[in-house]
Amino acid sequence: MALIEVKYLSKYYQVHQKEPGLTGSIRSLFHRKYYDVKAVDGVSFTIDEGELVGFIGPNGAGKTTTLKTLSGLLYPTGGEVSVLGYIPWKRQPEFQKQFALVMGQKNQLWWDLPAIESFILNKEIYEVPKEKYETTLNELAELLDVKDLLKVQVRKLSLGERMKMELIAALIHSPKVLFLDEPTIGLDVVAQKKMRDFIKVYNQKYRSTIILTSHYMDDVKELCKRVIIIDHGKVLFDGLLEDIVRKYADHKNITVILDRELDRRQIEHLETLGGVREFIYPKLILQVPRENSNRVASKLLQSYPVADLNIEESEIEDIIREVFTGKDMA
Repeated sequence: MALIEVKYLSKYYQVHQKEPGLTGSIRSLFHRKYYDVKAVDGVSFTIDEGELVGFIGPNGAGKTTTLKTLSGLLYPTGGEVSVLGYIPWKRQPEFQKQFALVMGQKNQLWWDLPAIESFILNKEIYEVPKEKYETTLNELAELLDVKDLLKVQVRKLSLGERMKMELIAALIHSPKVLFLDEPTIGLDVVAQKKMRDFIKVYNQKYRSTIILTSHYMDDVKELCKRVIIIDHGKVLFDGLLEDIVRKYADHKNITVILDRELDRRQIEHLETLGGVREFIYPKLILQVPRENSNRVASKLLQSYPVADLNIEESEIEDIIREVFTGKDMA
């Protein structure tokens, strides 16, 4: 069942263009020049109940604008949107009680108060029954391992701890749809891993429908089977992450650890096996066509002093970068 339906969504902004200097400022008082910025330009997709979808693209691609429109914060220029059967920008109370938007760079917690005070406020705003509130809070605090921090002032928490509290505040009313905009931004690798683990468990346990935007490809790779790639306000790809990897990862990387230096003949012969991406003794990395990887690995083992060898897929970051270069997505 499709909980989110988006058809030809567009959001344009008129931006004032001013000539530099005093003359330009005076001229702009009488004759202003405007141009349209197409933040979102004809985006369409559907998302089913329980899906966890990665919504990725470079800065300015239209990701956050799309999420803000889906949550009712922005009124679109054109198109149709349905979330849980509601039109978001009508901001009906019944709709607002069923979704949450978490933005990694925005805070909803009271800075000088313990986080639990914000949770109680949200409980009243969303009219959550006391028994359900206490059960939900205990479950979330346990999942995020922050039970001992609920009564600590928010300003005394680390960034990772604050983000956990932000998630609890957003989830205290048990939303059916969750929009996560860069939830791991600024966190260290350990905190990022813990946040990803929580999102995965929450999605599986509560069957919540989640749209996740992130610049960290590890987030997308570990959490999302399906990705929607957007650039310049247009959808470039919508499908399984493994499909785009298969299409664009036409090479594999063979990493070799050598147990002794190579002679001149062996070094010259490397070019016939594949592209040398890195060669600083004892580490050698070759990039070879996918279909040749096993054959090249066999030759390396037979003809070179190999202490260790590993065949790896291309990095997800490299694959997505190729998509943004304008390759044909058909």
